[in-house]
Amino acid sequence: MPENNYEHKPVLLKESLDALRIKPEGVYVDGTFGRGGHSHFILQQLNESGKLIAFDKDPQAISTAQEKYSNDPRFKIHHGSFAEMEVYLSRLGLCEKVDGILLDLGVSSPQLDDPRRGFSFQTSGPLDMRMNDQVGMSASQWINKAKEEDIASVLYEYGEERYSRRIAKAIIWARKEQPLNDTKQLAEIIKQAHPRWEKKKHPATRSFQGIRIFINNELDDLEQCLMQSYHCLAKGGNIAVISFHSLEDRKVKRFFRRMAEGKQLPPDLPVIEADIDRKMKLVGKRIKAGKQELADNPRARSAVLRVAKKL
Repeated sequence: MPENNYEHKPVLLKESLDALRIKPEGVYVDGTFGRGGHSHFILQQLNESGKLIAFDKDPQAISTAQEKYSNDPRFKIHHGSFAEMEVYLSRLGLCEKVDGILLDLGVSSPQLDDPRRGFSFQTSGPLDMRMNDQVGMSASQWINKAKEEDIASVLYEYGEERYSRRIAKAIIWARKEQPLNDTKQLAEIIKQAHPRWEKKKHPATRSFQGIRIFINNELDDLEQCLMQSYHCLAKGGNIAVISFHSLEDRKVKRFFRRMAEGKQLPPDLPVIEADIDRKMKLVGKRIKAGKQELADNPRARSAVLRVAKKL
């Protein structure tokens, strides 16, 4: 599939690069290459001994990476989920040798802006939503055969949509008339079924988020990747994660906190610090985009950056 030149602005660019504390000779991982916005600036700070390993499910992202960096010996990219990080880095002999890991979660601007990908409810396009449209089940295939209770569960658990049951019922009724294959078609069904619209938010926003997360197994992949990232980091290495909705951010926050708190011991048990066995240290507070970035890139409004260091 040819790709148009959809612009992608990496969010929290300076903040995430600062969080990685890049050393010219270091080894770094970009777990979500996208269109290479963050990777480009990481490579700029590496010398000929440095290494950048990237991951992405999206075939278009892989094509972009190969086009830009196929002749750069410092760069490698793996076509697959960042949940495969530990296995891939082990093959390269880089496990426990990584100086910094960056995860920029969610959907990239090119994926949202290209109606052929099926992520956006703003324009008409095939109801696909797969990060890798060469494998797995599309959103259309799932939504046309799923049970009503399963649709409601996905919308509620992954989209945090409070009217999930009502929307699921409307979807079931609509697909009896004709198959649901178009993004605008589905968005209109959700819009008509939704009784209370949030201010400045399309009523299909949460439902589309829920379906996309489910189709791409995003939260399970994130959980696996976070633990693998800890295993792959060298001592003193940082992991920086940019999330865009509360489900992602909650998982990142809880993982970092759990690793920073160490063993859960009885409160009245006399222990020394070494007994607690803390695995990571929280680095600063959560970071959000400033006024200037929000003016330049409105999609940064929901971005949250959290950083932790391996002890």
